[in-house]
Amino acid sequence: MTAATFDFAAQLRADAPPPAALWSGFPKYNFVGGHNAPESIETMTLVDAARTALGREAPTLAMYNVLSGPQGYLPLREFLAAKLNRQAGIECSTDEILITSGSLQAIELVNKTLLAPGDVVVAEQTNYGGCISRWAKAGVEVVTVPLDQDGMRMDALEETLERLKNAGTPPKYIYTIPTVHNPTATIMSLERRHRFLELAEKYGVPIFEDECYSDLVWSGERPPALFALDTTGRVIFCGSFSKSIGPALRVGYLVARWPFLSRAVAAKNDAGSGAIEQMVLAEYCPDHFDAHVEKLNGLLQTKLDILIEALNENFGTTVEFTRPPGGIFLWLRLPDDVDTTKLTETAAAAGIAINPGAEWSKDYPAGDRHIRVCYASATEKELREGIAALADVCHDTFGVPTRSANQQR
Repeated sequence: MTAATFDFAAQLRADAPPPAALWSGFPKYNFVGGHNAPESIETMTLVDAARTALGREAPTLAMYNVLSGPQGYLPLREFLAAKLNRQAGIECSTDEILITSGSLQAIELVNKTLLAPGDVVVAEQTNYGGCISRWAKAGVEVVTVPLDQDGMRMDALEETLERLKNAGTPPKYIYTIPTVHNPTATIMSLERRHRFLELAEKYGVPIFEDECYSDLVWSGERPPALFALDTTGRVIFCGSFSKSIGPALRVGYLVARWPFLSRAVAAKNDAGSGAIEQMVLAEYCPDHFDAHVEKLNGLLQTKLDILIEALNENFGTTVEFTRPPGGIFLWLRLPDDVDTTKLTETAAAAGIAINPGAEWSKDYPAGDRHIRVCYASATEKELREGIAALADVCHDTFGVPTRSANQQR
């Protein structure tokens, strides 16, 4: 690093983010983020797909949008249209799909198109931290709705929408992760999906459906997407290849009927998402995607079983959780005398990274009792050793779990 020669402090915007720390690598036991299993990457198959795609398409790299227009590489949109129809029941054309730089860009485009400071958004009470932080930065009020094992509770949603209507502050949209929710991994029942659409139509509200984890349903069976059940054009859908193939690819997609999608396309002013990633996926996916996801889901279930064994061995009955039906996260609740925000800090000092519950809801206090554990990228050794080390930190800090004399480490 060269010596600093100019102090930018006086030039910064008042709302500029704090400085980032230099990255020094992952902690020894990394249970945060949306990383996936490195061993699931089919290296040589992807290499072959890249070679074939670039051998055919390299000259188009000389043109913005590789001759496919601003909505993304056409063969990839063709694959997605077929995949979404086959797996989620969605009927859409390639003109109703916009390729984005990850699902986060899709979320930002929806927010940029619909939201202004002071607007209201409705969302599940426990939810994706990346959305929560973006709503806060945009000056948007988030009104939350509790969820249970079947997803967002429709009785509570109806009460919320009625209250907001009476207050003259209807929401700009309802955000939901109905299929493998982040962080709880719940899947919204079909009955609730129909009721959800009825309520959205009754109160005149759009729905923003985030389905980034919906490929990771281990049974292979999932309810149709809200977008598939909607007959009014009010549902906006986003998905991603981050969880099914790899997050470093940064390829997501937004699906909507043209009256809305045309606005999102106009708002996407980055001159196009990375073309090579799109080309490689379009070459790889038609022949390999389904088999790859099936293999990945089997691997994730094995890792989850190892995690649960490690939790039972080291925490016993002091942690509560429901075995998820898919995804890459386990949502845990610790006893009342464990402050998971403090636990996160003490665990980090011991080389263990976890997410505290307070990061996943604006309504959860800093001392919430939940943690989110990502188990996808860790090895079996890391899962077993890391959970044992976390139990030691938790015991040393809070006395939980208790130790008998022969359990002292």
